[in-house]
Amino acid sequence: MARAAARYVCQSCGSVYGKWAGRCEACGQWNSIVEETPREAAPRGLGKGSGRRIELVALHGAAEPPPRRSTGIGELDRVAGGGLVPGSCVLIGGDPGIGKSTLLLQAVASLAMGGARCVYISGEEAVDQVRLRAGRMGLDKAPIDLAAATDVRDIVTTLEAGPPPDVLVIDSIQTMYVDTFDSAPGTVAQVRASAQELIRFTKRLGITLLLVGHVTKEGTIAGPRVLEHMVDAVLYFEGDRGHEFRILRGVKNRFGATDEIGVFEMTGAGLAEVTNPSALFLGDRDEANPVSGSSVLAGMEGTRPLLVEIQALVAPSSLATPRRAVVGWDSSRLAMVMAVLESRCGLELGMRDVYLNVAGGLRVTEPAADLAVAAALVSSALSRPVPAGTVAFGEIGLSGEIRPVAQPEARLKESAKLGFAGALMPRRTGGAKAGKPKREQATPGIQVRELARLQELVDIIREQPPEHRPEGAPASSTQPGETRSGDTRGEGRRSYSTGQT
Repeated sequence: MARAAARYVCQSCGSVYGKWAGRCEACGQWNSIVEETPREAAPRGLGKGSGRRIELVALHGAAEPPPRRSTGIGELDRVAGGGLVPGSCVLIGGDPGIGKSTLLLQAVASLAMGGARCVYISGEEAVDQVRLRAGRMGLDKAPIDLAAATDVRDIVTTLEAGPPPDVLVIDSIQTMYVDTFDSAPGTVAQVRASAQELIRFTKRLGITLLLVGHVTKEGTIAGPRVLEHMVDAVLYFEGDRGHEFRILRGVKNRFGATDEIGVFEMTGAGLAEVTNPSALFLGDRDEANPVSGSSVLAGMEGTRPLLVEIQALVAPSSLATPRRAVVGWDSSRLAMVMAVLESRCGLELGMRDVYLNVAGGLRVTEPAADLAVAAALVSSALSRPVPAGTVAFGEIGLSGEIRPVAQPEARLKESAKLGFAGALMPRRTGGAKAGKPKREQATPGIQVRELARLQELVDIIREQPPEHRPEGAPASSTQPGETRSGDTRGEGRRSYSTGQT
């Protein structure tokens, strides 16, 4: 058979070129195009009548839910949609050392002790290294079949020789290779071909396939984008290695809901489930002595309500360009909220340093966090705490209105369960109109204040007593919009805007 001509493939996006180039025209990456020479020629065209007829059915009909196999780890089952589906493929990605291998080892150990046959194939570590990790976690007695291999042909041949396993773990897909390609493991062609062969093999035998995937510096799964389309579910492990909390987030799931999260705590014996993450994220918060610059967001992650603390610090700046530091939230969203506070509410924040942090290492993406972020910013700018025992949620528009968000009742119930007595939220659909009293809140145990404009939030915080400061602590003698004595930066800005010298 004639040897196929060489081709050049971008390792970032998978684009194919006829010759080498320094920069990929499709994704813009430099030095990402690598030569790949497949050993087999391209397949010939399909002949007429060479295939088999497939059965076509109607759209309506009885649809039974897929069977589930529980892993024994409730947080993992929640993100997976209720358990693992036989014949499905799940891709788990995350930063190095975040806990991907640890979680899968715990899951297959629980499945194996429950009677399922589990095979763990490691392409990065030796067998003894996996045994040492299992010994530290107390899982060395689990009946798991373990091997260290990287050749997909050898793996498939070994599994076909005996009874098929129920669960197969490949750690990781970037270390696997197919011997029909000359390219090195980890390249676009090898990752795509290895995943395709493993998925075809496991679906034919009804094996649940769990793949570990490396991530790039941008946080996405390394390899071709088609890899995420080939699998049935994509789960991301998030978290700061400086924190003990780990977030398992589902971004794709053909057998369940997306945007579900599972919360874990890294311990010496592995990953421990956190069944009440709201209480854990708010564990260090002192409601008896509230401080300025702190608010509580009643958020939603998938179907789970989650309460998390938002911290803000607005401080005078000595720089021509004030600092903007954001951890756990979108910096562009922060700039928008600050612009609305300045233009619609009269708060001067543009020439001040602003720091924003989501406590606990959680990454918040929903627009409902706008109101809680605004409350923390206003509280820090005015040096007055948010009303004690109050949560906040709502989306802020550019005209200063507060827009409704999804599932407000679930947020309020979670807040009442954790002991919060008040909530600042948008005016609900069908609520009271301007000039009429607001309707009573249906959730018992929590007093709701429905807001229509962002200025109402500023007025509520302005009415609070000033923050109690310990003796000897410096107190701010100015409010936003005022200028300190001896500070000519504000005068210079006003003189410039009026054209005076």
